[in-house]
Amino acid sequence: MAFDFSSDTSLSRRAMKAELLDAETELKLAYAWRDDRCEESLHRLITAYMRLAISMAAKFRRYGAPMNDLIQEAGLGLMKAAEKFDPDRGVRFSTYAVWWIKASIQDYVMRNWSMVRTGSTSSQKSLFFNLRRVQARLEREAAAEGITLDRQAMREKIAAEVGVPLRDVEMMEGRLGGSDFSLNATQSADEDGREWIDALEDESEQADATVEFKHDTAMLREWLLNALSALNERERFIVRERKLREDPRTLESLGNELSLSKERVRQLEAAAFNKMRKALEKESREVMGFLG
Repeated sequence: MAFDFSSDTSLSRRAMKAELLDAETELKLAYAWRDDRCEESLHRLITAYMRLAISMAAKFRRYGAPMNDLIQEAGLGLMKAAEKFDPDRGVRFSTYAVWWIKASIQDYVMRNWSMVRTGSTSSQKSLFFNLRRVQARLEREAAAEGITLDRQAMREKIAAEVGVPLRDVEMMEGRLGGSDFSLNATQSADEDGREWIDALEDESEQADATVEFKHDTAMLREWLLNALSALNERERFIVRERKLREDPRTLESLGNELSLSKERVRQLEAAAFNKMRKALEKESREVMGFLG
């Protein structure tokens, strides 16, 4: 059954008018969904607790995300909770759903805070949502004691308080204190200022490297063809079947086709390679002599 989270205003109104479930009714609905996959029971369960999801979503508006998106994520978390809820454990659904709703909203906020991934571990998530609050409390406590904490000392106290490495605190301060900028923004206020994207290194292959590669490839191909021309027809056949096919043939299969023993085919292959090596060495010497 589909749930419409498209309008936060209308959804909020419907949520406030939704029925309040007592423990017995909630349990019956949970069993009906888990055991019989009754979508009507699921719908009643979700609708009854959408007010909880909307209330939790509102607490995250300060992170700048649209309220409608927060409600959608809260609704998705509520649906995940309904899918995984086990009524046999004796816990109220609302108590269980709170964790899933909060996790869904937090994941959304962190995904959309910056194009640079903010963090994914539980400790980094805790730091993201608690850094400012912990910092404010530590500043109040220090002021009450007449202590002035420098930036480094504050970071160390935050790391100890939240239980994360100091480098995580430094990284998160940067993520929370800055914002993403367009690469098309100019580096100065001048109209002719260069855009930041122009300062990035071009990782694509350069023209001179492309020309050089094509030239070397063509030369090697010509050398190989010349080396193959030094072989007789049977030797070329063996080399082609053994080395130039996507699925090289075995010595035994070639021996059967040529009415030769496997050992004889191996000897012919070795002799062919020896001829080709001499031909390639000759080409190489001529090129080196020309360059010298």
